[in-house]
Amino acid sequence: MGGDLITTIVMMVVFIAIIYFMMLRPQRKAEEAKKELLATLKIGDSVKTSSGFYGTILGIEGDVVIVEFGNDRHCRIPMDINFIEDVDRPAEDAE
Repeated sequence: MGGDLITTIVMMVVFIAIIYFMMLRPQRKAEEAKKELLATLKIGDSVKTSSGFYGTILGIEGDVVIVEFGNDRHCRIPMDINFIEDVDRPAEDAE
């Protein structure tokens, strides 16, 4: 009877460890990487939003960025910084 209880507890600990290393830890790493990415945003960076639009940052004020969209460059939209998914910096900054 005591062996069954110990086996059950060991299996639960193993299951929780697997959940942590397979799901929670990678999610935290991704969140930290996104925070670092958003902290390094600059005016002039090309960005991709979570809705799939590509644009250029014109201004940053706290948690709000002004992004310019479209070929005619007349579509300027203020948006929450958290909706930026990816950043493509100009070539001179990559060096």
